[in-house]
Amino acid sequence: MIHRVLIVNQREVAQLLPMDACIQAMATAFVALTRGEAAMPLRQIVWRPDRTGALGLMPSRLEREGGAGSLGAKIVTFFPKNEGTELDSHQGAVLLFEAERGRLLAVIDATSVTAIRTAAVSAVATRALARPDAKDLALVGSGVQARTHLEAIRAVRPLARVRVASLTPERAQAFARRESERLGLAVTACASVREAVEGADVVCTATSSRAPVVEGAWLAPGAHINAVGSSVAAARELDTAAVVRSRLFVDRRESALAEAGDFLIPRGEGAVSDAHIQAELGEVLTGAHPGRTARDEITLFKSVGLAVEDLAAARLIFATAQTRGAGTYVEFGGGRDQPGSAP
Repeated sequence: MIHRVLIVNQREVAQLLPMDACIQAMATAFVALTRGEAAMPLRQIVWRPDRTGALGLMPSRLEREGGAGSLGAKIVTFFPKNEGTELDSHQGAVLLFEAERGRLLAVIDATSVTAIRTAAVSAVATRALARPDAKDLALVGSGVQARTHLEAIRAVRPLARVRVASLTPERAQAFARRESERLGLAVTACASVREAVEGADVVCTATSSRAPVVEGAWLAPGAHINAVGSSVAAARELDTAAVVRSRLFVDRRESALAEAGDFLIPRGEGAVSDAHIQAELGEVLTGAHPGRTARDEITLFKSVGLAVEDLAAARLIFATAQTRGAGTYVEFGGGRDQPGSAP
């Protein structure tokens, strides 16, 4: 028996993982995680000696209602200095396996998966935690994540104003021109992060900065923040005041306590304790936690990125590709009757 594996490239991921469908898939995955229907260890990271880049391994399991479920892993490199070059800062592949007999089903470009699913999770958090009338968006960062976050937040809130700021003002201006034309929505480039953030209803930070770029004093009462740029304990995008002022929600407690520098650094300063974490996003979605409880409170969703998000996205991509006849199938190993197979 010849076993074939689906290969999905970067361009095809964007076609097979539309934002609306991905948002729903991410919400379903977080509910499954809260209900114990998903499992994953903390990500494993191997750094280069000079800390300029790393390789990450993110395995997970996700059950399927009425079915055998799926296994998967994302293997990805992270090289922050790639930003602004021809290469993305995150590169790699998501591997999708079926859980009944362990067959490898698909190898999927991780760059696009990461960009889309991260923004989709922020959209889930925004829908659950931001004020219903939120319509003023601030984007801090002007890379791939800023682009997908604009698309994602626009899917869950009717935006009337969008501002963007970047550590490189020229990139913010180019982003504003490009996205205004692409979406037919006015995007304004700001000269400073403060100018973008002040008065915003929703703030999305998506930078590679290791030091704070957003100060708590700039946040408007009732704002909601999605902080996605940092996923290591020694880096953060928000200063201590921003975290102290906010009610903190996380994608997963275990991951936040190990990897979320935006929380761990203020905790190390004694400004907050573990009790500052209000709930996981899945607990809000299942009704186990009420989420926002007052119009003027500031809510913060700290995302470090979870393997189950990649697995849920890969499942959706695989199913859609089968329906559309998309992607490329290649012969692969796994069958006992093939030359070179294990005895």
